[in-house]
Amino acid sequence: MINSKIRSTLFFSRTCDYLNHYLPEQVHKSEHTIETYRDALTIFRRFITVHTQTTLKAFYFEDCTYELLLDYLAHLKSSGCAENTCNNRLTAIRAYLWYASDCDISLQSVALTAAKVPLLRVPKYNRETMGMTDLAALLDAPPHTKIGLRDRVMMTLLYDAALRVSELLELKVTSINHAAPIPFLRVRGKGDKERIVSITDRTCAHLKKYISNYHNDKEKEAPLFYTIIKGQQNMMSAGNVGRIVTKYACQIQPLHPTLPKQVYPHMFRRTRATNLYQKGVELELIARILGHSSTETTRIYAIPSLDMIKKAMEQGVLASDEEPLWPDDDDEIARLCGLR
Repeated sequence: MINSKIRSTLFFSRTCDYLNHYLPEQVHKSEHTIETYRDALTIFRRFITVHTQTTLKAFYFEDCTYELLLDYLAHLKSSGCAENTCNNRLTAIRAYLWYASDCDISLQSVALTAAKVPLLRVPKYNRETMGMTDLAALLDAPPHTKIGLRDRVMMTLLYDAALRVSELLELKVTSINHAAPIPFLRVRGKGDKERIVSITDRTCAHLKKYISNYHNDKEKEAPLFYTIIKGQQNMMSAGNVGRIVTKYACQIQPLHPTLPKQVYPHMFRRTRATNLYQKGVELELIARILGHSSTETTRIYAIPSLDMIKKAMEQGVLASDEEPLWPDDDDEIARLCGLR
């Protein structure tokens, strides 16, 4: 017999409090994280209304069954979503259900059922990085114009400071300290955690030139990179950064066939981390630069170069001048074996 209280509780009845109060005020999730959860629940809502022909006023917590969530995962996969994306969207639903069950213990069985739905197996691919020649050509691709200066500075920061695209876009003019003996950025990363990342003198010079062209002395708290919409400065979108990177990658591709076919903002960060590892920088320091709380997360960038692999394999080769274990004299060998 179905619990009448569960049947009388609409599935989406708690999403407003969850997204607008619980996540930002009680667990202090970042705006980016909250929007990710909002998007995931919105996509699930569309699946419910379009593919199951159920209205929001008729979809209850009890209707969120094991079989329905399996169907939802299958729908996401068939729609072209990657395995990681499918798993993240299922995880968002689980998190919401655990919140709802904490508010109402009668919903705990629904949350437990969702927790048993298996995540999709994620295939492990070799993540592509850019070679130094290709990277240099990409950073040099923007023209020597005002727009070209902006695009070059954006791509340079993505690599030099190993930034996520969200961290790049959240930088303010005051985030840059170019007067310090070692220039650095104040970066606000995932979980609203702040970290200090040094930048090279060359990157600092590019930044000074960019700021003098795009900002005045009164815009200290303005977004470092912005777009003008209806006469107002607005933070640039991640999609716009992606389009900028793709444009220059396509321009240099004919002369640089080794450049990955798809170049996107996060590839700069991955390339930087991999280069640091291959130059012998400790994983703990790389994790600090990237803003990872655990080196286990950083290990995905710990890709050895062919030269590193060659040196490691050569360490197991016997040296040519090593003394033989057995003597060449047969009589001596016989004596060692206890024979006459």
